Amino acid sequence: MVEAVEDRAPFQVLVLPYRQTEGGLLYALFRRLDGAYWQGVAGGGEAGEAPLQAARRETAEEAGLAGDFEFIELDARASIPVVSVTGEFTWGPEVLVLPEYAFGVRADASELALSSEHTEYSWFSFNEAMSAVRWDSNRTALWELDHRLRRSSVAGES
Repeated sequence: MVEAVEDRAPFQVLVLPYRQTEGGLLYALFRRLDGAYWQGVAGGGEAGEAPLQAARRETAEEAGLAGDFEFIELDARASIPVVSVTGEFTWGPEVLVLPEYAFGVRADASELALSSEHTEYSWFSFNEAMSAVRWDSNRTALWELDHRLRRSSVAGES
């Protein structure tokens, strides 16, 4: 069901939960109910929200991560055809694509919860996650997040 335009902001968010384990970094992906593919937490902004606010809300709704979690704003951006998101030209004929803003969220000790949009979630290594996701925007955001986390880990060990 498409939300009314007054309730929906013309942007998307992508959030990649991650955790540090003894075996290395792991990334949570969610299998979509309507397409049976893996992706990060994804959703649209609501009217009046900034991308980080939308990322926090979507992460609480889709993964059960509500509260004071550490989010990392990524530089990765994608453009998604508006009709692929809402099924129509929701904001008129001039809004053809929506920007997608990407974030990472640290979820070390947290158990994730599933929304009705997903059938399951799983934790993946970087290489497994890169192979599992369907969308290039997810791969780009995963690469950037992994690089940032590994770089900060190495810098922290110096």
